[in-house]
Amino acid sequence: MGKRDEKIEQYTAEAKKLGLKLSPDLISKVTVGLGPSIYKKDSETIACSQSSELETVKKNFLQKKLGLTDDDATLDAAIKKVCEEMGSSNRNKYRALFYALLTQAFKKESIYA
Repeated sequence: MGKRDEKIEQYTAEAKKLGLKLSPDLISKVTVGLGPSIYKKDSETIACSQSSELETVKKNFLQKKLGLTDDDATLDAAIKKVCEEMGSSNRNKYRALFYALLTQAFKKESIYA
């Protein structure tokens, strides 16, 4: 098993533990799409307390990757909802799961087809 497969397994187990309704297939595709960032501790997770990081998620993922044109308030609300869904006390908000939840929320799974 390669390193990427181990990460996918880890994220799938974490999603189950948190009770997130994500398909292993979507988790796998989002993880592959993240490339080498999943191997760096700092870029592997998302800090919901850092507004600059949340802004980056909005601009680089929601607007660029998913192609969303919703207003900032809508996008910010979706990001906030995912932060809450993953748990405020959860220190490991894995980027792959975070992005998978956002992808699902905006029904953009087809991007990872």
